[in-house]
Amino acid sequence: MQNLDIAKFGGTSVADYDAMSKCVGVVTQNPSTKLVVVSACAGVTNLLVELASGACDAKQREEIIAKVFAIHKAIFDKLDDSAKHEAVIKEYLAVVRDLAVQATMTRTDMITDRLVSHGELMSSYLITEIFKQKGYKAVCFDVRQVMRTDSNFGKALPLVEVISALTKQYLMPLLEDDAIVVTQGFIGADSSGQTTTLGRGGSDYSAALLGESCHAQTISIWTDVPGVYTTDPRLVPEAMPIPELTYLEAAEMATFGAKILHPSTLVPAVRCGIPVYVGSSKEPEKGGTWVRPSTEYAPPFRAVALRKNQTLIVLSSPKMVGASGFLAQVFSIFAKYQLSVDLVSTSEVSIAITLDAGTQTSGLSAIPEALFHELREFCHVKIEQGLSLVAVVGNNMARSAHITAEVFSAIDEYAVRMICYGASSHNLCFLVAADEAVNVLRCLHKHLLEKN
Repeated sequence: MQNLDIAKFGGTSVADYDAMSKCVGVVTQNPSTKLVVVSACAGVTNLLVELASGACDAKQREEIIAKVFAIHKAIFDKLDDSAKHEAVIKEYLAVVRDLAVQATMTRTDMITDRLVSHGELMSSYLITEIFKQKGYKAVCFDVRQVMRTDSNFGKALPLVEVISALTKQYLMPLLEDDAIVVTQGFIGADSSGQTTTLGRGGSDYSAALLGESCHAQTISIWTDVPGVYTTDPRLVPEAMPIPELTYLEAAEMATFGAKILHPSTLVPAVRCGIPVYVGSSKEPEKGGTWVRPSTEYAPPFRAVALRKNQTLIVLSSPKMVGASGFLAQVFSIFAKYQLSVDLVSTSEVSIAITLDAGTQTSGLSAIPEALFHELREFCHVKIEQGLSLVAVVGNNMARSAHITAEVFSAIDEYAVRMICYGASSHNLCFLVAADEAVNVLRCLHKHLLEKN
């Protein structure tokens, strides 16, 4: 399909009836937008994750389900034939209730994925009905028919070739039928039909994967802010919008904490060279940010980002001196427990690594004690928490003079726990105390970005 735009709307963009109506306005203003990918209504996924934890008693379960129902009731009450829509939502919540009870007996990531997927199923159903009420031809499509993944529940990996084949078979005919197709982000299914999720924030990834499979011309990510900013404007009021970014810059920003784009989103877009637009569904007239393969302007400092809840692990052993295979032994243990290492720094007798708090649907970030037991068999282990990662994102940083001096002179009042620099020419990142992180972010923004 030529000139296809895929529009993805986040939770705040589909939070209530008025927000969904604005999304309908955004979609129908662009004749090329034929596929709409939505997240759950704001706050719903967190409530469903709480149910999936298995820690709720019967009273708490009903209270949470009542909250979820109230969020959706406020939407379907404004639709024609609200009794019909109420019945549909109650059917979904009956399944949620059964799964929540199962979670109290045996909590598994498979149950969690099945349970939390209902946030997207309900929101996509309701926004489709709003399209129809406003006079547009629309159909709600279950993305699990095409979004095939492995069975790594909580953080499933997409099977790109299978997704492409299934998209041609089941989704493309609907898009060619001149209807607006609404579907779900974040969720998929494995080969046996079990519901999976791509991890928190995976709705962006879903949109990009579908864009790749449908050979989309553009992908539009609609949020509650007009584009990507030089840093989080909620933390730094002086943050400024960025008109355009390269794929590499945006990927660095997403990886190191910028929440506008999911870190994996750009992978399918890069493979196909699809431009990604980021804008505000609430204020589309304010414009946004284009993410492209290259940009005319490539400044040394583009943005600063913050990622909280970092764990620093320092491994020490005199056996490292002149020895080979030590790092391989360390990383094989982390691989065994399926933990991804973020930053690495080494000295003659020690290695420091960082772990993120976790991105699984369950939100679990506990590191298995068995991992530490294996590490302690051949080295001393020290664990530090209460840290945040700050990243300075830009261009040709490792090849430019005075970059490090500018960065660290801006924060000379603060202690830096660990530095990683040189592996990428697009970032310089380091750890600081969590209670000082926001101040560090503000200082860097003022000295590196506001003056320019």
